[in-house]
Amino acid sequence: MKQYDAIVIGAGQAGGPLAKKLALAGKKTALIEKRWIGGTCVNDGCTPTKTMVASAKMAYMAANSAHLGVNIKKFSVNMPKIKARKDEIVHRFRDGSQHGLEETKGLDIIWGEATFTGHKTISVMPNSGGKAKELSAELIFINTGAKTFIPGIEGLNEINYLTSTTILDLEEAPEHLMVIGGNYIGLEFGQMFRRFGSRVTIVERSGRIVSREDEDVSEELDKILKAEDITILTNAVTTSLKQKKAGKITATVKVGDKTEKVKCSHVLIAVGRMPQSEALNLAKTGVETDERGAIKTSDTLETNVKGIYALGDVKGGPAFTHISYNDYTIVYRNLIMGEKLTIKNRPVPYCMFTDPQLGSIGLNETEAKKQKIKYTVAKLPMAYVARAIETGDTRGFMKALVDPDTKEILGATILGVEGGETMTILQMAMMGGITYEQIRWFIFAHPLYAESLNNLFMSLDT
Repeated sequence: MKQYDAIVIGAGQAGGPLAKKLALAGKKTALIEKRWIGGTCVNDGCTPTKTMVASAKMAYMAANSAHLGVNIKKFSVNMPKIKARKDEIVHRFRDGSQHGLEETKGLDIIWGEATFTGHKTISVMPNSGGKAKELSAELIFINTGAKTFIPGIEGLNEINYLTSTTILDLEEAPEHLMVIGGNYIGLEFGQMFRRFGSRVTIVERSGRIVSREDEDVSEELDKILKAEDITILTNAVTTSLKQKKAGKITATVKVGDKTEKVKCSHVLIAVGRMPQSEALNLAKTGVETDERGAIKTSDTLETNVKGIYALGDVKGGPAFTHISYNDYTIVYRNLIMGEKLTIKNRPVPYCMFTDPQLGSIGLNETEAKKQKIKYTVAKLPMAYVARAIETGDTRGFMKALVDPDTKEILGATILGVEGGETMTILQMAMMGGITYEQIRWFIFAHPLYAESLNNLFMSLDT
């Protein structure tokens, strides 16, 4: 049994930096990783998908340049080159992070899968084979992330279905991609592959896509995607899948009271993700989880077992890279710097990288109504935004909720070009206590998308 001061399980966006900082703070640290440094973000999520989204955006611009006076008569999509570019960037980010960890004194990287064998004892079966390594530490940090949830659809296991990980390895655009799930992951991939030349059908169980967003946001995004000839089926449940020897797949989909047959070449499963906690054998150490397998933590990210913490997607809650990274900063600053930080009431900004982007912070109308919070809505179509008109892309709108009494900004949703960047300005205003009345008189550089925040809040007077 090798004794450490700290053990970090999982080298994701919390685990990697935390292990490095703990080692630099003088703690003998082990970092256990069964796959690759960087976690989902670098290897299967943010980095590869946003790299490919950039290629899809270029294809869209080439196909829609005539209204700007530029006629591109012919262009082609080179999927092997798109994949090669994606792979190069992923390796660059992953290898750079790994090199930094390997050079850190006092930090051991152990490649294999971790399993608890006792209160604070862990067994690691090395990827290279051989005898299991036994480790122990008073401080243990779990950052094992989440994985694709695979629904129980008849025939699913008999077809070569895709996940958000395996679809990244395609070197040819599907002839017809059926996406099961009409939320953030499914919509990003659906639009991306439509722009690469695939026919795309999105099947969503609920009554509208991105059902967690306000209804007007769902409706506008639905309109934007359908304008690109993406088929969207809502109130739709895939009941069975069957693949012929030639590779063609027939999906039986119940849409409302009717049953339809959707013939496609590929199926992407994008109905959600689930915490990767099962293999940890948490019962051995007494760490509690919920019914989904998410590890329960306090507001300081400590589990019910003192000295064991959970960070990132494995603990449930908002499943975003930036939340995982923030988890690391909170735990590190509390343990090493003596601060008293918690995750209670922290802002949770996010951005969906469809085109245009959907950026959101704070409350939306649906949440405000549930909480019975008094609010007023400011809304501005992108068609009224000078920068959007000038660049030729007026899809979407800006929307903010404000407190009519205190003039505070309660939340914002920006569906438009650079929606995430514009949303971030309002996040900073919210965190700094800047009111919407102050923003309406701000001086912004002209002409920027942010400048139209003046007009957004001026609309409250009309």
